[in-house]
Amino acid sequence: MEIPAMLLEWQNYIRDPALRTLTAALLVLLVLALSSRVLLRLLLRLAQRFLLTRELSRHLEKPLRVLIPLFGLQAVWASAPSSLAFIPELRRITALLIIISITWLLLRALRALGEVILLRNPVNITDNLRARRIQTQTRVLLRTLNGLVLVLGISAVLLTIPGARQFGASLLASAGVAGLAVGFAARPVLGNMIAGVQIALTQPIRLDDVVIVENEWGRIEEITGTYVIVRIWDERRLVVPLQYFIENPFQNWTRRTANLIGSVFVWVDYSLPLEPLRAELRRLCEEVPELWDGKVCVLQVTDTSERAMQLRALVSSCDSARNWDLRCHIREHLIGFIQRQHPSALPQLRADLQVGQKHPVDPSPAEPAHVERQPPV
Repeated sequence: MEIPAMLLEWQNYIRDPALRTLTAALLVLLVLALSSRVLLRLLLRLAQRFLLTRELSRHLEKPLRVLIPLFGLQAVWASAPSSLAFIPELRRITALLIIISITWLLLRALRALGEVILLRNPVNITDNLRARRIQTQTRVLLRTLNGLVLVLGISAVLLTIPGARQFGASLLASAGVAGLAVGFAARPVLGNMIAGVQIALTQPIRLDDVVIVENEWGRIEEITGTYVIVRIWDERRLVVPLQYFIENPFQNWTRRTANLIGSVFVWVDYSLPLEPLRAELRRLCEEVPELWDGKVCVLQVTDTSERAMQLRALVSSCDSARNWDLRCHIREHLIGFIQRQHPSALPQLRADLQVGQKHPVDPSPAEPAHVERQPPV
C-alpha cells in the first residue's frame, strides 16, 4: 500500500527520512481516525432500521475505529526504508496491535450475533420451548467460538515474536512425559469443553429447564463453558460440571413439554365410600382452573394393608410449579373433607379389649371336614 499523494509532495520540504516517515505516520493516523469516525457514525445511523445491522454496527464501531488507523500506520512503516532506526520494531508492534484488534473485532461480532439471536427468540412467553432450545445452543456455541478465537489470536501473537516462536518450538520438541502429564491434568477441562459441544448439539438440558439433580429440584439458570448453574427452589445455587450431564442420569421435567402429572397419597379406613371422594376431587380441581389444566383427575386404590387402604389422586397441570400448588391444595382439602363427612373413615387401629376372658369350648368332638387336597404327582 503506497503513501497518499499529498504526503509525497511534503517529501520535497522534509529532507530527513526519519522525520518524513514520522510526519506521514501522524498525518495518516489523523486522517484515518477522523474519516473512520465520520463513516462509522453514518453507517450506525443507516443501520438502525434492521436488528442485525444495528447490533453489528453498534458492537463493531470501537474495534473498527482502532483497526483502520492501524492498517494505515502499518502501510507507512512498510513503505519506509528498513535502514531507519526502530522501523522493524515498529512494524512488529503494529502487527501485534492489528492482530489484537482483529481478535477484539471477531469477539465483538460474535457477541453481536448472539444478542441478535437472543432478542429474536425471547423466553418470556408461554410456549418458550423453541426459544430455550435456540438460546441454549447459541450461548454454548458462542462460548466455544470465543475460546477458539482467543486461542487463535494468542497463537498469532506468539508467532510474530521470534523468542516466543522458538520457545514454542522447543516446548513441542521436549513434550514427552511432561506433555502426557499436562494432558492428563487438563483432562477434566477438555472433557467439560467437549461436553459443552455435546450439550449444545444434543440438548439434554436447556435454559430454564426444570431438572432433578443430586435429589434437588431446580431450574437451569446458566450454562457456561465448564459448568451449569441450577437455581434450587429455595434460592440456593447448585454448581454442576458440564460433564455430569453427559455421564450421569438426571431428571428433566421439561424435555419435550412442561405438562406434568402429580400424585397425592392418602391412607383411609376400609369403611370410606369412594364415589363421594371422587366427586369431591373433581370439584376441588374445577375450583382452581389456574392450577388444573382439565386433563387428568383420577382417584384410585393403589395399596392395602391390614389396617387401611391407600388412595392415590392423579392431577395434571401445565407446569411443575402449578402442579406442586395443585397437589398441596388437593391434599389439604381431601383430608378436610374426610374429617368433616367421614371422621370414622380415617386410619384406625382395631384391637380386642376383652382381656382375661376365655371363649367357651364345645366338648363334643367335631367331625373331620373333607378337605380338598392336591392330587398325587
